[in-house]
This record gives sequence, structure tokens and C-alpha cells, in this order.
Amino acid sequence: MDPNVFARAIIRELRTLKREVNAYPDEAVLWHKTPEIPNSAGNLVLHLAGNIQHFIGAELGHNSYQRDRGAEFGRTSVPRAELQQEIDKAITAVDRAFSGQAAAQLDELFPSTIAGLTLTRGEAMVHLTAHLAYHLGQVDYHRRLVAHNGAGVGAVAAAEVRAQSPGSV
Repeated sequence: MDPNVFARAIIRELRTLKREVNAYPDEAVLWHKTPEIPNSAGNLVLHLAGNIQHFIGAELGHNSYQRDRGAEFGRTSVPRAELQQEIDKAITAVDRAFSGQAAAQLDELFPSTIAGLTLTRGEAMVHLTAHLAYHLGQVDYHRRLVAHNGAGVGAVAAAEVRAQSPGSV
């Protein structure tokens, strides 16, 4: 399998995350929590951008990103523009890390453990893609509930998986 399929899927999900952030009526609603929804959308955005920048940008792409997972869930009231910048950094990290990847590399071991497990690069990409999609769905439902806006943002656009190849972001 072409490893760029993972890159394109992850970039698609990150672009959808940007649309979700833009769909909130104001920045305060991004940080709204309820007893039923313990994580704000803002924290989930920081978590997703940090997760991708760490596991793909630093671990595969060897960039200098230093993750602060505690801050991903501890920070509040981060401006929308800064959230967008973090998503853009994650997109760039994916684009750079996958540029020039070969299919055979998916069978190699991922450079670090994920949740204490040793995985191949391919298994890690499946996990990271599913993790991103899972939390993206949470952001979507959070926005619909707390902003009282049931409109979609064009998520799961199959054409976007083929739209770009790494190195073109």
C-alpha cells in the first residue's frame, strides 16, 4: 500500500478539523464544557494537533516538536487563530514526514511505542488515523450541541483522499 494514502487521509481530517473550528459562532463556545462532555473542542483541537505533530512530525519526520500533553487538556481560551495555526503545523508535519516514504517502510517498526505497544509504521498510521477521526467526530457533535447548530462542515469527503499528495501542501 502507498503510505501517502495515510498522509492524505490524515490531512483530510485535519482540514475538516479546521472547518469545524471555523464553524463555531465564537471562540468562547469552543471552550464550553458540560457535565456530559468533559472535553472542550478547543482542548480536543490542541490534543489532535499535538498528537500528530508528535507522532508523525517528531517521530517520523524528525522535526523538533516537543509535546506537552498536559497543556493540550489544561489550556483554555486559546484564540481560534492559534488553534488554526496548530492544525496548519500538524498538516505541514504530515506533509513533510510522508514526502518520499516507500511502501516497504510501512512494515518497519514505528520509532516509539504508542500506548505502550510496539507497532509497525502501518499499524501506527491506522491507529493515528482512527484516533484523529474519533476525536474529530467528538468535536463535530460538541459544536452541534453547544452551538445549537446542526449544519455539517463537509466531513468525510472521499475526493480529498486523492486530492493532494505529500509535498504539495
